[in-house]
Amino acid sequence: MTAQSSRARATFLAMAFFVCMLGSPGPSRAAIKYEVSISHPEQHIFHVTMTIPDVSREVTVQMPAWNALYQIRDFASHVRRVEAFAGTSVAPIEKVDKETWRVTGQGTITIRYATYWDDVGPFATQLNGEHAFINPAMILFYVPDRRGEDVHLSFPDVPAPWRAASAGPILEESMGGARNFALDARSYDALADEPIEISNFKEFRLPGLPVDIRVAVHGDEWSQKKIEGELSRICNYEIKMMDGAPFEHYLFILHIGRGAGGGGMEHANSTAIGIPSDEYLSGVAAHEFFHLWNVKRIRPSTLEPVDYTKEQYTRALWFAEGVTSTYGAYTLMRSGIWNKERFYADLGDQISELESRPANRWQSAEQSSLDAWLEKYSLYNGPEDSVSYYTKGQLLGDLLDILIRDRTNNEKSLDDVLRGMNMDFAKQGKFYRDSLDIRLEAEKVAGGSFEDFFRDYVAAAGPLPYQQILGLAGLELKTVEHKKPVLGFVPERDSSGTITVRIVDDGSPAAEAGLHSGDVILKWNDGDVPRSLGRWVRERQPGEIVKVRIRREEKEQTLQFKLGEEKEVLYQVAEDSHAGEKARRIREGLLRGITETVPAH
Repeated sequence: MTAQSSRARATFLAMAFFVCMLGSPGPSRAAIKYEVSISHPEQHIFHVTMTIPDVSREVTVQMPAWNALYQIRDFASHVRRVEAFAGTSVAPIEKVDKETWRVTGQGTITIRYATYWDDVGPFATQLNGEHAFINPAMILFYVPDRRGEDVHLSFPDVPAPWRAASAGPILEESMGGARNFALDARSYDALADEPIEISNFKEFRLPGLPVDIRVAVHGDEWSQKKIEGELSRICNYEIKMMDGAPFEHYLFILHIGRGAGGGGMEHANSTAIGIPSDEYLSGVAAHEFFHLWNVKRIRPSTLEPVDYTKEQYTRALWFAEGVTSTYGAYTLMRSGIWNKERFYADLGDQISELESRPANRWQSAEQSSLDAWLEKYSLYNGPEDSVSYYTKGQLLGDLLDILIRDRTNNEKSLDDVLRGMNMDFAKQGKFYRDSLDIRLEAEKVAGGSFEDFFRDYVAAAGPLPYQQILGLAGLELKTVEHKKPVLGFVPERDSSGTITVRIVDDGSPAAEAGLHSGDVILKWNDGDVPRSLGRWVRERQPGEIVKVRIRREEKEQTLQFKLGEEKEVLYQVAEDSHAGEKARRIREGLLRGITETVPAH
């Protein structure tokens, strides 16, 4: 395929993507229908009936292998008892591979199956006695060559007093002691990007905004005043910075409390966020809301069209996710949720995290993006093996912003790059070419080449020039050393939750106590093994006693050892009291999100 025809196809697919987001299906077209029963939520089983019209001879259906996370998770593993009917007659059905079934028949084909889900968090699906949270791609089959057709999803037996919330309009009809809720979408892909919360949630609208933004909260203690205040500030700033909202209606789905999961997942017109308390909301929300533009609409061509059957590789996550983190921090600072000291502390923490990982010497931002599909493996996430495209991308965004401001005498900034990409790609229905179009947009804004910056620090793993570039913004980087506790071994958790000792550090107290590679850790200080040993050890002191119960070659024994220690270099960002006038103006522009205009002569 030629470059010209490839670009034309990408433009067509982009326009199709945006058309599919525009509303409910028209009455003249038959829709693929899904009916999902949750009549016994305590069983954690969704009973799905899929109705496919206009089948000529046979139809193939698939369950996505991935969604929400860049991980192959094989949602078909949750499926059981698949059966098919042509009209009222049983239809032959054959399983082709782990995620594909083929049904022989014509006319209207009905497929019934059950799927079990009780996984917590915004990247999963859960059904229990408290609520149903659904990422539709995790429970619904699709027809591979009919993904662009209208779809209709209904829940015929929602227990009262539960209700349903999603980004699109929800239709409701009372039926005896249960309720019926339904929604329509222009395509399977549009439906897959529309998570649904069904529970006795609390719902309210954010005040003082130019567009309709709703919040649905399911969970424990939280303050509506706090949520309204923080989300209103975040949304107001980001909408204003990006010259308007790309939606008519938007929904925050918030799960708050212990066991709510962690993090957030962006969608075209909504986000789902799981946090232990509302104290954690602003940091996640500022990031996820900015994804409305960066990722959901300003989108790399390597992620389109979506292929649900296999990994989809891109080198652009350092920008799509990392620079979104840049703007998460900017938003918190510029909206007044953070003060500048907290912004500087966060910047220092990001540098400390990146520079503490030996893999930073060889893994570039682009390679980290490309390797995102390895993140489900604990070995890959070790500091010797990878860096985060979130962290490295956030810092690249900060440095690039300062360089643009310096080159243009603070008349332009990274904000102009994001607005430019929104205008040149998102609003034109186009997808950008990974790092290339990002560089070209930055060069257009700054009026000069960034080829060296992208070659050395984005495509390659050159040491980031913090001191040099931060100095252009009147900032300096300081280092402090302190002693931190270490386990003395590397643990590895498998899919069942079992923790095995992978590597024992030579000469460590753990090695001297007799801990061996391959030992299975059963107990930790006479209790359960902490879910995150890394977090646990960070909260301790060097020399603290640890007692572990292990299993080795079918025999159990107890070992006791002290936590070791090692020196750690931490980075701190501070204002340079000797900075020049231009650097101080750039620093102020960075903090406040402003640029300067040259007066006309």
